[in-house]
Amino acid sequence: MRTQVVTAEDRAALTQFLQEADLTLSGLDDPGVLVWIDRDESGAVIGSTGFELSTDRDHALIRSVAVHPDARRGGYGTVLAQFALDEAARQGAHSAWLFSRRSGPFWQRLGFHPADRDALAAALPHTHQVRLFTQTGQLHREVAWSRPLSR
Repeated sequence: MRTQVVTAEDRAALTQFLQEADLTLSGLDDPGVLVWIDRDESGAVIGSTGFELSTDRDHALIRSVAVHPDARRGGYGTVLAQFALDEAARQGAHSAWLFSRRSGPFWQRLGFHPADRDALAAALPHTHQVRLFTQTGQLHREVAWSRPLSR
């Protein structure tokens, strides 16, 4: 894995990649949204992972975890997700949260449990995803997940 922090030059490729994966694009240009990508030998984005921290840095909203269909093998998605979890813990977060309507079994294998979406919104009210989902009325349709982080 050759994970690198997303730069301004990477933003268009990341946006296209996440759009194709049908993931939230909100806030990708905000410095508080930390995202990493992997590229293949040709330079194409094949994986991404990231998070936003709560204002008190105690909670992390995991987001932008995606794997290109051609790279889905051998636990690559798990490696990307674990990278974000480890980095969030290293930066001080004690708990990780995320929204996922489609990938519950994947997240459960990583120790996540179903969570109350209102509790997620209360813990991370200033994150781009929570603000977007609240403003658009999408929050009530989302499925929330959480797990503690060890540091």
